[in-house]
Amino acid sequence: MPRGAAVITGASSGIGAALAGLCAADGYELILVARRASLLEKLADELAQRHGVTARIAAPDLSDPAAPDAIFEAARGQRVEILINNAGFGLHGSFAEADWPACQSLLQVNIAALAHLTRLFLPGMAQQGSGRILNVASTAAFVPGPFMALYYASKAFVLSFSLAIASEMKGTGVTVTALCPGPTRTGFADAAGLSGSRLFQGPAMSAGDVAREGYSAMMAGKAEAIAGARNRWMILGTRLAPRTVLAAVARRLNSSVQ
Repeated sequence: MPRGAAVITGASSGIGAALAGLCAADGYELILVARRASLLEKLADELAQRHGVTARIAAPDLSDPAAPDAIFEAARGQRVEILINNAGFGLHGSFAEADWPACQSLLQVNIAALAHLTRLFLPGMAQQGSGRILNVASTAAFVPGPFMALYYASKAFVLSFSLAIASEMKGTGVTVTALCPGPTRTGFADAAGLSGSRLFQGPAMSAGDVAREGYSAMMAGKAEAIAGARNRWMILGTRLAPRTVLAAVARRLNSSVQ
């Protein structure tokens, strides 16, 4: 019998699709959110048949400030037990030469929509005395990111925001978890123009492995989860280095391989 509903943004592929599968396997009804409706419909049908859950889709563009309200309306009448804010994207290049409308879209999707959706679903969770929120940040949240300045800064927001709300919700039955993956084999690098960078020339986790670590941390009520032992050691090292040094390292990693 379904255990309530899970709302998952960025669910059409990659980490989001893998998280949707984990929620379905545990018996949660699904509300899958992404712009690519055809991919969502295919995933919804597959998960509904495999796990015997109800799977519905919503395909608003999260760069539209009205999108969070539309998603909340699509979930009306459901007992939402899980909110996974996975949608996000990056931009690669010099900020001085960046296309400002694209920058605005990034800020809207990565920061404003995530915060808005959290604000919309949090009161209902608190009222029912149960709920889990997973916000997908990044190991980028821990360092400044030259040539991806807005993306790194947006993930720093997600991490700080999530940890703060996790503390606020202690004792309510609602938990908030920030998942921080490193390089992951998804379509992110190609979409961000990073596939030729040093960052994505090294080891990368699979979307499934990242999703399993994030889902496990969410269900355990952990406030923070850095995916992968290698990434955990790397982040431990960032706590000891000056931020100017970290920016220089990130600049090199985000540069294209010649």
